[in-house]
Parts: sequence; structure tokens; C-alpha cells
Amino acid sequence: MIVRNWMRSSPVTVTGELLVSEAKRIIAERNLHALPVVEDGRLRGLLTRSSCLRAASFVARSQSPEEFNFFANRLKVKDLMVRNPATVNASDTMEHCLLQGQQLGIGQFPVLEDGRVVGLISASEIFFLTAQFLGAWEKWSGLTLAPVELQRGTLARIAAIVEGAQAALRALYPIGHDEVPDVSSAPRKRIIVRCVTPDIGAVAQALAAAGFEVLEQSAEVQGNAGVSRGRPKAAAQ
Repeated sequence: MIVRNWMRSSPVTVTGELLVSEAKRIIAERNLHALPVVEDGRLRGLLTRSSCLRAASFVARSQSPEEFNFFANRLKVKDLMVRNPATVNASDTMEHCLLQGQQLGIGQFPVLEDGRVVGLISASEIFFLTAQFLGAWEKWSGLTLAPVELQRGTLARIAAIVEGAQAALRALYPIGHDEVPDVSSAPRKRIIVRCVTPDIGAVAQALAAAGFEVLEQSAEVQGNAGVSRGRPKAAAQ
């Protein structure tokens, strides 16, 4: 999965001279998490929703007319933006982007290509990607297996057992559960099974009979109840 295929393309950008009060309005009206600050075609900084909210909250608590006047009429984006923000490239993988976010504690990245801002990755895109993985718009049954060693053929064996129990397999997700991810050649991971079947209990019994421990099971989950299908407006650019 490449960043350019999941990012918000052609994001809204601002200059450092724009008033923070105006940038805050843009963020609120467009439901954005951040605004790249671009001047002369180059990224100069990043103004985040949280920094705007903190500044506005400070002014509200101070109840000072001078502070309010400064925030409304004088405070500029360049005074509040994150300078030299962390970025990702359009050709990077989403896995790299997620790892960077986790390691740096960052929730949004400007996306660069040839040194220019071409997109933005934020929580909206990450949630959409997660929803796609988990089948949020699909009707399915599922179960979770206790950690197993992922030798060659392990997933194929699980798939064969599921299909042999007359279920239509939709996905298998090996998920690490330890605080430190297991990156050995044969890691131990929980296995999440998504399938379509009228009897998830029969699938669980078949897996248990084959030596797999079933931790949990869910029957006929309707993932899209009350939710329209498709990308959120914030990600559909």
C-alpha cells in the first residue's frame, strides 16, 4: 500500500502570514486535522488543529481583551506552526507511515513529492484504511485464535479448515499482541478470521479439533449498521 493511493491529495494549504483566527476557521469548516504551511512552493511548517485549540483555550481562560485582540487580529500562522515538521514521501508505504507516526507520536504528515506538498495523511485516512481492513461495511462472522507460531503453511492450514467447515473465508489477519512486536522468522501471533457462515460455532469447533485455541467468536456482525459506505468527506479529495 503506497501513501499516494491513500493520502488526501491536493490538500488545503496556507501561508505563514495568514492570521491564526482565519486558519482556525478553515480547519473547523473543512473538518481538517492540520494545514501545511507552504510558501514559494515549499513546505515551511504545519499548523495543527490541536495547537489552534490550545491557543484559543488560553485566550478564553485569560478573559483578557488584549489577549483576545492579539489572537483575533495579530497572531499569525508562522507564530504557532510546527517548523520543519516530519514528512513522508508519496512513494513511501503506508506501513512506513504508520510506524513513523507511532515512533514519533505524530498524527498527521504532509506528503512530499520532488520536494513539494502533494498530499496529507492524518487520522481520517488512517481510520478509513483500518475500516477497510476490518470490513466495516460488510456483514461477516469472525473469531480470534490464540497466538500460534507462523510457520510456512500455517495460514493455508487455517484457511483450509475454515473452508472445510462450509464457511466462505474473507480474510485472515495475523496480529501481534505483545508490547514489543515479534519480528522473528516464525513469530507467534493471534489470528483473526473473517468469514461468511450461518454457523460460526461449527467453524470454531473445526479449528479447536485441529488444535487451535479459539479466544472469541462473533456471529453475523453487521459492520455498516447506520453508516454510509465510502470514504469520509475529509478523505475524499
